[in-house]
Amino acid sequence: MHPLKIAKLADAERVEFGPLAFYHPLVADGDTPVRTGIQTSAPGYVAPMHWHPYTELLFIIEGEADVWLQGEENSPKRLKAGDCVALPPGIPHSFRTVGDKAMRLLGIHANPTRISTYLDRKTDANGYPILESVVKSAAE
Repeated sequence: MHPLKIAKLADAERVEFGPLAFYHPLVADGDTPVRTGIQTSAPGYVAPMHWHPYTELLFIIEGEADVWLQGEENSPKRLKAGDCVALPPGIPHSFRTVGDKAMRLLGIHANPTRISTYLDRKTDANGYPILESVVKSAAE
């Protein structure tokens, strides 16, 4: 018999995603076929464009978010609490907090580990963005 896998938000590590967002990995130690975590994003947060080599699900717990795939920035899809989106593997995507309240989501990675590729920054060994490595634009 296999033991239950329990992850408590109160015990989870806090990973900063910049000044407007943070993440708590939950089922995230690589010994299950999926990986989960809770992201909290303040008003004004926009996730850097990134992709995963597997399907990612975003389930909105609180607040509202717009989500889009690369090339569809002008037609984002609005998600409210209780809504979920399945983001396809290998396609860059982003999302942003909508309104004046924080947005919380449950991210479900269809992989035992988090693998992320950001278009404008490097990724650390845990799949998190390295905040100091934002690529300078040609205009600067």
